[in-house]
Amino acid sequence: MCYKRILVVRTLLLVAALGSFLHDLPAQPVSATFEVRHELKVTLPKQGRQVRVWFVLPQDDPAQQVRNLKVTAPYPYRVEKDSEGNKLLYLEASSAPAKDFTVVMTFALTRQEVRSGADPSQTRPLTDQERASMQRYLQPNEYIPINEPIRELANRIVGGETNPVKAARTMYDWLLANVDYYAKDPKRLTGTDEGSATFCLTSKTGNCGDMGSLWIAIARAKGIPARMVYGSFFKPEFDGKDVDQDAHSWVEFYAPGSGWIPMDVALGDLYSADYTVNAENLVPIRRATADGTYGSQPGKVNYYFGNLEQRRVTWSRGRDLVLSPRQNGPPLNALFEAYIEVDGKPLPEGAAGWLRKVTYRGQRGE
Repeated sequence: MCYKRILVVRTLLLVAALGSFLHDLPAQPVSATFEVRHELKVTLPKQGRQVRVWFVLPQDDPAQQVRNLKVTAPYPYRVEKDSEGNKLLYLEASSAPAKDFTVVMTFALTRQEVRSGADPSQTRPLTDQERASMQRYLQPNEYIPINEPIRELANRIVGGETNPVKAARTMYDWLLANVDYYAKDPKRLTGTDEGSATFCLTSKTGNCGDMGSLWIAIARAKGIPARMVYGSFFKPEFDGKDVDQDAHSWVEFYAPGSGWIPMDVALGDLYSADYTVNAENLVPIRRATADGTYGSQPGKVNYYFGNLEQRRVTWSRGRDLVLSPRQNGPPLNALFEAYIEVDGKPLPEGAAGWLRKVTYRGQRGE
């Protein structure tokens, strides 16, 4: 059976499963409210004379509403925006600032489930004018190249399909069939801190950033605007507990007539097929999903193409970011937690530099 026929058969089976899965969903998208604490602890080197801090804020997003935002900080702060329009909390201190300090923001977040439908009948190829306006989402980034191997792969997967949603679904299915999310076998598989499309392509594994980056590279090579979204889950088992919710990333692609459509490739892969769950991978797998579930669930595979559950927050979008005020170094690969400079040099993440923690309590479904 040829490659394209395999994808077609697999897609038809998944669509059938989606019908059953969606039948069990509530008639209307659901929402949930969370009380969130976002904390940044900073430890400066003894010789540090100036510190600049950029700390991500919850973003203006159609799927989330932020209320009662309060900030506690040892220095004056203000809200700035980076080159992608992400809101950031900015602090600066000079003349021998305190060697250890903490910044805390608290807020109430109401998050809506996203159900885009991802309907190919509601879209069409981009016009030249749309393509020109979307150039930043069609160009390569440092870790999302559009080179000859990527173009060849994109042509092999998508062929001549010009419908953005149909092409996007074919690329989604290809990644699920050919790349394994690292949490399935953390002793053998791994990912990168950068979110590298090249690593994901050559190793056929990766974390959410790697898998999303490869999908974006393939999409852009076929003229489909796409971008990365960085956020966090609010996992039920950690409600009210002093456990960091960590970071997660997913993808959005643009389809004329439908707008930006979300897709979570990493979660789709964790539900795409049976795999062995044991003492070594159980915790990484449970912590990688929104609700702690795992294993083959074709309905969820379909769900995460075009839909997102309500248990997450958006921190930022985009790659190769220029901050405001501008950082001393080159554009940042991504900013989903914080970036700090001491005397013009980056302060590393870790116990000897800075640590970010997100906790929540009081989740209420609506």
